[in-house]
Amino acid sequence: MKKKKSPKPVILCVDDEENVLQSLRIALRNGLGDTYLYEIAESSDEAMEILADLDAESVPVVAIISDWLMPGMKGDEFLIDVHKKYPQIVKIMMTGQADTEAIERAKKSANLYDCVSKPWSDRLLIETIKSALEQ
Repeated sequence: MKKKKSPKPVILCVDDEENVLQSLRIALRNGLGDTYLYEIAESSDEAMEILADLDAESVPVVAIISDWLMPGMKGDEFLIDVHKKYPQIVKIMMTGQADTEAIERAKKSANLYDCVSKPWSDRLLIETIKSALEQ
């Protein structure tokens, strides 16, 4: 009997702008290769659905990279919600304009690993993710 291959771990990117998501996916694939699967969500609601589906299928989500300024729920609130259900996931916030209070709140209540500024440097983003996943 063939042993079932365990699923690749997932890195989930959340941003309300599709072009940002596509750029992130390309940067991650170029920097991290095919070690991971890269899922994208255009809202916190969609991201929570993806997390629930992956969890139900026992697919490990190792990291979430979330924008801060999104319609509906802000990134810090979203990451706090994620942390309550999935504390083991590494959380990274991206922003062009997060207020320092939101970053501090996410660090305290969501165990935020880091905040990356937009526009981001692919090299810096990949280094941040690698160091986060090594912890």
